[in-house]
Parts: sequence; structure tokens; C-alpha cells
Amino acid sequence: MAHSVRISPCAILVLSALAADARRWRHGWSLASETGLKSGTIYPLLIRLAQAGLLEARWEASEGRGRPPRHAYRIVGPGLVLAKKFALSGKA
Repeated sequence: MAHSVRISPCAILVLSALAADARRWRHGWSLASETGLKSGTIYPLLIRLAQAGLLEARWEASEGRGRPPRHAYRIVGPGLVLAKKFALSGKA
């Protein structure tokens, strides 16, 4: 069930980046690089967006020895609707 989340300009950036390829799982690092958001902004934002039901999150095994597993995120229906709404309105 979706919870209320404040849709900030940073949230719009992240939702838009994820909506560009809605089927693709993305990591916080790649989203931070694409949007220019710092880790202290993007990771709490990703958690809030996932808790609000706008993204889904999953753990992925590490790709290299000694590296920890990490979260991947993908936009889901309500998040995609919001991303499209903001893209049409020109707000960011």
C-alpha cells in the first residue's frame, strides 16, 4: 500500500531517471551519478520512495569478492504515474 511522500525536486529527478527505463533495476550509485545528487540525499530518498510504494527494492548479491550485497531499485506503477505527471507539467 502506498504511503504519502513529499514529492521534492530531488524526488522528481530520481523518478524521472527511473522512468526512462522502467523495467531496469538501478543502484543508488548510478542514480546519484545520473542525477548529480549526493549519497546523503539519494539513499534516504530512495528508501522513502520505496516505503511510499513508488519504487520496489531488492537486495542483489555482490559482483566481486569482499563486496557487500546492495539494494537495487525499480519504479512501479504509482511512481511511473507521478513521473509522467511531472514530465507533462514541466515541473522539476
